[in-house]
Amino acid sequence: MTETKAGPATAAPAPVMRERIPHEIVASVLAATTAFIGGNALHLPPWAIFIAWAGTFLLGGPNLANAKRLWCAMPMGSTFALIIVLLETNAGTAFGESQLARNFFAALCILVVNTTLMYTGRLPLFSLIPGMFFGFASFFATFFGGFGYDAGNAWSAWVCVIAMNALGPVFAWLSIRLAFPVPVEAREPAASVPRPPAPRGESV
Repeated sequence: MTETKAGPATAAPAPVMRERIPHEIVASVLAATTAFIGGNALHLPPWAIFIAWAGTFLLGGPNLANAKRLWCAMPMGSTFALIIVLLETNAGTAFGESQLARNFFAALCILVVNTTLMYTGRLPLFSLIPGMFFGFASFFATFFGGFGYDAGNAWSAWVCVIAMNALGPVFAWLSIRLAFPVPVEAREPAASVPRPPAPRGESV
């Protein structure tokens, strides 16, 4: 008697969903709400939400697994950027007072810290290196753009950008959920009915 081995189980196809409210409308309404996040006394960087929001869809869409990868990677990237700013603020003239000397020091900081960031990406928890660069770039834009509850304060920029980046996957999830998607019922194809033969002399 021959033994038959079962092949790998095939996952059931995801149901086709139909949005009750167009995603374009929902996403735009959510985007409009960020005006209230940035337009207050805290002067938070709402654009940091959009960066992580877009990153969520680049990963394949909003789900808990993708959100966790971003929530781990982005703060780490912002932390590396914070280290660079703190080094330049406290030891930026180590090579001299001229702009060229400061540039050499900044280049050395970026070289060392960026290399460390890339190697950190070998750890499973921080393996999403593009996510780290989302946080990395968002921190610099927040700090040098004068955003945050204490403009020009590196620690203030760090706290604010981590909070705003963290909202990105949440907004991505809301943009799907608030469209109130419903599954589309599959329709059976209509059975083909054979046509009767045409009488002689008549064209079909």
